Amino acid sequence: MELLSDHLQHPAAGHKPAGTTPWQGIAGMSDSNFNINDGVPGGETDVSDTFTETTQTSWLARIWESIKGVLFGLLLLVIGIVLLFWNEGRAVQTYRSLAEGKGLVVSADPTRVDPANEGKLVHVAGEAKAPGRVSDSEFGVTSDGLALERKVEMFQWKEESHSESRKKLGGGEETVTTYSYSRVWSGKKIESSSFKQPGGHSNPEMRYGSRDFFARDAKLGAYRLDDQTLSQLSATQPIQVDAALANAVRGRIGGQAQVSDGALYLGANPGQPRIGDLRVTFAAAPEGPISVIGRQANGGFERYQTHAGDKLLMAESGLKTSDQMFKEAADENRILTWFLRAFGSILVFAAFGLMLKPLEVVADVVPIIGNIVGFGSGIAAALLTAIVAPVTIAIAWFWYRPLVSLLVIAAGLGLAYMIKRYGAQKAGAAPQAARA
Repeated sequence: MELLSDHLQHPAAGHKPAGTTPWQGIAGMSDSNFNINDGVPGGETDVSDTFTETTQTSWLARIWESIKGVLFGLLLLVIGIVLLFWNEGRAVQTYRSLAEGKGLVVSADPTRVDPANEGKLVHVAGEAKAPGRVSDSEFGVTSDGLALERKVEMFQWKEESHSESRKKLGGGEETVTTYSYSRVWSGKKIESSSFKQPGGHSNPEMRYGSRDFFARDAKLGAYRLDDQTLSQLSATQPIQVDAALANAVRGRIGGQAQVSDGALYLGANPGQPRIGDLRVTFAAAPEGPISVIGRQANGGFERYQTHAGDKLLMAESGLKTSDQMFKEAADENRILTWFLRAFGSILVFAAFGLMLKPLEVVADVVPIIGNIVGFGSGIAAALLTAIVAPVTIAIAWFWYRPLVSLLVIAAGLGLAYMIKRYGAQKAGAAPQAARA
C-alpha cells in the first residue's frame, strides 16, 4: 500500500475562526480540512478538527490482502459458529435453571429468619433499611440509602473515521479516509495513543473512576443484605452537589472543584471545559421495599446452585412476587438469546464476505465486472449465512434438547405433508370442475 498523504498538524483549538477552512494539498499531500465548532449546547462536543489522507493500493497488493482476509474469515467463521452453538446451550441452561428455581422457591416471612429454610431457595419481599449512612470516603459524600453510586466522566478527545474507495482500471484502488477529532464526555478513558494523529489529541489518565459503595448492616426485615445482593439494586435517586460539598472536596483532594448543574466539576470553568476535566455525579439506591430471591444462608442471601447449572440470586426494587421476578428473568434471557443469535449471524456473514473477497478483487481488473462479482459475492454470503446459522442453531438444539427438536421436526414434516396433500386435492379437483 502506498501512502500519498502526510498528516497536517493543525493549529490549536481557538486559533482559527469557526467554520471550515480548506488547505489545498501541497505536492505529495492530500487536501485537509480543519473545523472548529463553537457554542455546542452543554459543551458536549465543542471543538473538532478533521483531515484526510489518500492511499493507492495496487491490484497485486489487494489480492494479497484479500488472501490474508480469507484466513481471517475462516477464523471468524469458526468464532461465529461456536458463538451460535454456545448461545443455544447457554439459553437452554438458563431456561432450565429458572424453571427449576421457580418450582423450588419458598416464600419466606421477612420478619423472621426461619431455620427450616436454611439452604433453600427463598423469596423475600419487604422493607429494606440501613441504620447508618453509606459514604464515598474519597470525596467525602454521604447519603441515606442502601447503596451509593459515583459516576465519573472525563472531557477528552475522540477519533472517528470515514473512508470512501474508488476502483481504478487495472484492479488498483484509491481510498480517501477522513479522520475527525472531537472533544466529548466519556465514562472511560479513550486511548489516544492509537489515534491516526495522536499529536495534539492526547488524553490524560483519569484521576478518579466510577465506583459503587454499599451500606453496612443493611437488612431486609430480619435478613442481612450483603454487597453481593445490594449490587443488583439500581441507584435511582440523584444526589445534588452543593457549594459546601464542593468546598470540602477542594480541601480533601486539592485543585479546583465546583458545582455545575447539581454535579461536582473538577476543572476551571464548566462553561469552557478543557481536556482532562472531570464531571462527577452521585446517586443512591434508597431505602424502601425490595424483593430478593436467593439461597438462605446464615441469616442472609447467597447464590443458589441449580442442578441445571446456573447460580440464582436476584434483587429488585419494589414488592414483586416470585412469579413476576422469574418472568422478568426469563424475558431477559430471551432478549439476550436473540441478540447473540443476530450477532453470531453477522460474524458468519462477515466471514463468508472475507472468504469470497478474492473473487471480487481478481475481477476488479475491469471495475464494472468487479462490482458485479462483488454484488454476487454479497448475495452468496447472505445465502450461505442463511444456511449455516440456522443449521448451527438446529444442531445445537438437537444436542441440548433432542426431544423438543424431534417434536419440532415431526410437526414440520406433518405440516409439509398436509400442505402437499391439500395441494394435490386442489390440483385433482380442478380438472373435474373443468369437465363439469
